[in-house]
Amino acid sequence: MTAFAPLGRTGQAASRLADPIPVTPIPAAAGIGLRHPHLPDFLNGHQPVAWLEVHSENFLAEGGPRRRALERIRRDYPLSCHGVGLSLGSAEGLSREHLTRLAALFDAVRPGLVSEHVAWSVDDGTYLNDLLPLPYTEEALAVLCRNIDQAQEAFGRRILVENPSSYLQFDASRMGEAEFLAETVRRSGCGLLLDVNNIVVSAANHDFDPFAYLEALPTDAVGEIHVAGHAEVELEGHRLLIDDHGSRVPAAVWDLLRAALPLTGPVPVLVEWDTAIPDLGVLLEEAGKAQHELDRLTAERARHAG
Repeated sequence: MTAFAPLGRTGQAASRLADPIPVTPIPAAAGIGLRHPHLPDFLNGHQPVAWLEVHSENFLAEGGPRRRALERIRRDYPLSCHGVGLSLGSAEGLSREHLTRLAALFDAVRPGLVSEHVAWSVDDGTYLNDLLPLPYTEEALAVLCRNIDQAQEAFGRRILVENPSSYLQFDASRMGEAEFLAETVRRSGCGLLLDVNNIVVSAANHDFDPFAYLEALPTDAVGEIHVAGHAEVELEGHRLLIDDHGSRVPAAVWDLLRAALPLTGPVPVLVEWDTAIPDLGVLLEEAGKAQHELDRLTAERARHAG
């Protein structure tokens, strides 16, 4: 297992930066996803949030108003970069061009955390507009860990990988999802981005216990938690939850977050909202609820310590 610097890239690439932004660790506090409609809010004044997360692929182009806005905002807030297009599960391997562009972005904005999905989304150079699932087999595990190793080597740092939301299961799978993720962490040395909304969605769709799933994960490897809303639809007479990130965080997700935090300890918690994006104030309200859960954990630990 290769040892990586926990924060940022080091060496010649970083030294070439003019007036480099220092790497700021992501605090164990609530943050929100920075979405394009809210850029003016952050450019025009400081907002009451501890940190921000962006989708890496939205900022790959060097220069231009969007990239300049991010680099300006980054000087005021710790930043996490969450990828959606690396396709860590691709049997054909990772795109060297994409890795290079991501590494250049990370050199420029110096994120405290970098994360990606346990999924695939590229076929023969064609990018698909979805995060597609993997069968939980030894072969898929070997591919995933190989690609994680390549990404971590290219970035010079440990990355976090996110548990998926799922709507089908493969007959070919030979292990459970929690076991697959635990083995991924063990073999590659990556960390986990624990999306508790994804657990709630998958548990409802496949009829398993989300709390038992949570306890089967290597929670000491969790470096960040996501919470979000989901949609409920009926398909051929069956209830199906869809991970659409388009509404307030529901009670079931808050309940699972309360169960997760004592296992993970205080870690950054992000409120995701990607569709039907509301006014910034709504996201800040949801972040306030996440912060309340983190504060509750701190208070409980203080009582037990006393």
